[in-house]
Amino acid sequence: MNVTINAVNFDMADKLEQFIEKKMNRFERHLNGDDKVEIRMSVVKPQTNLNKEVKIRIAGLFAEKTADTFEEGIDACLNALETQLERRKNG
Repeated sequence: MNVTINAVNFDMADKLEQFIEKKMNRFERHLNGDDKVEIRMSVVKPQTNLNKEVKIRIAGLFAEKTADTFEEGIDACLNALETQLERRKNG
């Protein structure tokens, strides 16, 4: 699995990078070894809540969520992608 992470409008902390690696390791069971994962995180409307936007593209599937934290956004995106992968598998 090839993971590309883009942080837009902020500097990503090591703690966030470790969180992403941990989540992707658990999610790996749903993917082939050669699948590409693109994660794009950005800060939008910095003066408001829900200003963390996360977009994840995996194996032709896409999820986009806005949340209070990047961790929440990543969890929500991976949950949505897991549902999409299950539908693809069973459909």
